[in-house]
Amino acid sequence: MTQSALASRYARALVDVATGPTAAADPRRVLEELRAFAAVYASSAELRNALTSPSVPPARKRAVAGKIGDRLALSRVARNFLFVLADHRRFAILAEILQAFDVLLDERLGFARASVTSARALDQRQRDALSRQLERLTGKQVRLDFALDPQLIGGLMARIGSTVYDGSVRGQLRSLGRRLEAE
Repeated sequence: MTQSALASRYARALVDVATGPTAAADPRRVLEELRAFAAVYASSAELRNALTSPSVPPARKRAVAGKIGDRLALSRVARNFLFVLADHRRFAILAEILQAFDVLLDERLGFARASVTSARALDQRQRDALSRQLERLTGKQVRLDFALDPQLIGGLMARIGSTVYDGSVRGQLRSLGRRLEAE
């Protein structure tokens, strides 16, 4: 099984627990807590070595994760998830799991993710208008990720899943060219 497939499996399990009827913590809070742990994990080579080394027993890894969890005041859901990672030696893919968890959580909570690429930075008024338009198109609340691409000349492109909305000057010129060729 590939690392990303494995990360997706753990992320799906975490989403099920975090959004289940008996979940004691807000799923967004669980994500933030685990990101805080991941930041500590990423910042310390010694910690990464201790939590990923096969020579360190799972009980010791649990103890280390528990102590860090105490300092970060992690919820029971976040703490138990870290214990599962310790027991199954999966700390090495923590960042990948959290990335997949974030996407799956948005899907479960009814959000659509949109990647918007524009020729220049959009001001807040333009971002809000774009968000409203994409929400009308999808029927869901939209979370926007913005990027710049000066190659677009002008306008923007938005991708939601596999659907691309091309409002760039380059895209409009291509479309015009195709129509002219067809005539």
